[in-house]
Amino acid sequence: MDLSDARWRKASRSGENGGDCVELARRPGAVAVRDSKDPHGPVLLVTSADLRAAIRAVSLDA
Repeated sequence: MDLSDARWRKASRSGENGGDCVELARRPGAVAVRDSKDPHGPVLLVTSADLRAAIRAVSLDA
């Protein structure tokens, strides 16, 4: 998937100190997820439904 025109957004819970941050970009039929400290590194593509389920699962464990 071509991500050259992706509009990346940093997660709202990410701090300003450059710590553990993720960035998200909406794509047709998917959401791209990457580490903000490594913008040219690997990208995880998931469906919106799968991302919501993962966030819900992590939130319940916290």
